Amino acid sequence: MNAVEARALTKRYKDVTAVDRLSLTVSEGEFFALLGVNGAGKTTAIKMLTGLTRPTGGDGYIFGHSVTADPRNARALTGVSPQETAVAMKLTVRENLELMCGLYGLDDRSGRAHAIMDKLSLSDVHDKAATALSGGYRRRLSIAMALITGPRVLFLDEPTLGLDVLARRELWQVIEGLRGSVTLILTTHYLEEAEALTDRIGVMSGGRLVAAGSAGELLDRTGAKTFEDAFIKLSGGEA
Repeated sequence: MNAVEARALTKRYKDVTAVDRLSLTVSEGEFFALLGVNGAGKTTAIKMLTGLTRPTGGDGYIFGHSVTADPRNARALTGVSPQETAVAMKLTVRENLELMCGLYGLDDRSGRAHAIMDKLSLSDVHDKAATALSGGYRRRLSIAMALITGPRVLFLDEPTLGLDVLARRELWQVIEGLRGSVTLILTTHYLEEAEALTDRIGVMSGGRLVAAGSAGELLDRTGAKTFEDAFIKLSGGEA
């Protein structure tokens, strides 16, 4: 079953078409990366699929629920860990998670918070204020907050942005541990991240999806020796 589907999804802003008839499918349980240079349209595409902005054409579906005709049910199936870590800095890890439970009207706040802290290895810092956490642990907390409602699709927007190499690799392990339990859609500028972690990769350029496939398939398609060279070719550059 398709977890996420875009059918001619389009977004226009006055004279600019940010996303131009995007069509793609992501299967249930798949780990999919959406790549593109700045301005390629990937962030706008994610905003439409998560209900943050309304399409001007086409439609998107989350497990068959239209993001335009049935936005409430579509949003209920998604979780989003945004690029700007949206945590309450003065609250502890546990308090942030219990706050999210309260906002969504969920029962057993303490139990849910402890379960997700165990899953994402946050138990050792449960009583630390978010402001006292390292960048890597703040990102981990952001992902935990996105998962607390039990979504079936998790969107990860630049989850390792600004992290050092060690923190980035540790977060990779956390994300890898989610594989199979939730459909994952990743945006990142770290090409090695997409190549190492994901099942399939979509490349956007000029608001359009220009290619989709495994890293190996994209290498074969472009005849490039490295994935970075393949990405540059698909994005309209020279390699």
